[in-house]
Amino acid sequence: MKKPTYIDLFAGCGGLSLGLNQAGWQGLFAIEKSSEAFATLEHNLINNLEHFNWPDWLPKKNHDINDVLSEHQEELKKLSGKVDLIAGGPPCQGFSSAGRRVESDARNELIDSYLEFISIVNPKVVFFENVKGFTQKFKKNKTKGQAYADYVSSRFQDMGYNNFGQLIDFSEYGIPQKRTRYILVALRKDILKDQADIEKIFFKKLQGNAEKFLVSKNLTLQTNLEQAISDLLYQNGHTTNEERRGFKFGLYGKATSSYQVYMRNGVKTDSPNSHSFPNHKERTVERFRQILQVKNKNKNLSKSEREKLEINKHVTIPLDAKSPSPTLTTLPDDYIHYSEPRILTVREYARIQSFPDWFEFKKKYTTGGKNRTKEVPRYSQIGNAIPPLFGEQAGLILQTLTESYA
Repeated sequence: MKKPTYIDLFAGCGGLSLGLNQAGWQGLFAIEKSSEAFATLEHNLINNLEHFNWPDWLPKKNHDINDVLSEHQEELKKLSGKVDLIAGGPPCQGFSSAGRRVESDARNELIDSYLEFISIVNPKVVFFENVKGFTQKFKKNKTKGQAYADYVSSRFQDMGYNNFGQLIDFSEYGIPQKRTRYILVALRKDILKDQADIEKIFFKKLQGNAEKFLVSKNLTLQTNLEQAISDLLYQNGHTTNEERRGFKFGLYGKATSSYQVYMRNGVKTDSPNSHSFPNHKERTVERFRQILQVKNKNKNLSKSEREKLEINKHVTIPLDAKSPSPTLTTLPDDYIHYSEPRILTVREYARIQSFPDWFEFKKKYTTGGKNRTKEVPRYSQIGNAIPPLFGEQAGLILQTLTESYA
């Protein structure tokens, strides 16, 4: 059978594209502004998996969506009605409750670019993802407190799409992380006339299919942090790697959970990609040892605890081995490993986001200072991504929509 086709907008390092690949979709192309994130996507999904039927008219590189809209309008028009799905969501920093939540953030305007792209290509189905804050009203805005989720839903209606959106906690779909995201699915009105049906044919089906899907992969509905990353401990041993001189790289320990076995499938090395331990100062290590003694795990240290430990950071969260992790942001220094006095490695970040171990990350590990708003290092690539394991589950249900309704 011919595979259904999609375009990934604001694709990042390829988490959603990887999930859709596993679900049997055929990518046409992906648009991602960051050269660092695109380098990871290119290595894994373009070069390794050969997942995209990339068009000749679009250079195989990172692109700003507005440049594509202005320079390739005619090529996009030729795709009108011929693409099954447009997936992805604009950058979330302006909406995120974990950040400053500034409505005037220029990145918020990318929603209109996203909607313009959809209006030109006119896909059968749209899969939209954003942060929880997307559903929350701004105190001051032109639409008198309207949430952006309502704005997008209204625009979709005007463009001829019935749509429905709701918040989804990825930890209920086998991801070892309490990560709640706003998901909206839209179908053209000529395909689906009743908006109320979308909740039943996508969201309820997604939820009802989760356990069966995970059992088929020998996975469980809920996976805790220890089950996700205990084979990546520093105490398992370490080696060196020319990729990052002066740092120690971890070696695999024994896989002790079905999740670890699944993540390691297809990997033939003793040391996983991007499993580079931080070089903490001894004073920092000792402070982390003290932090690991606090009772309230998976929560930010209280003001009194920060004062006692002489910590000036606004967020410091000691992780809990027996629970899914809290939502990973792009700031790895916010989290302390559940049993070792250190922050998480890039590979551990990737595991928690359900990237398989064969998936290799490219470019810088971290960044800081003025470059923080410009560069997208490995930790940020992962923190911004949609977990591939969830993307695959969503992709399977989306595929039934294209077969049954489109």
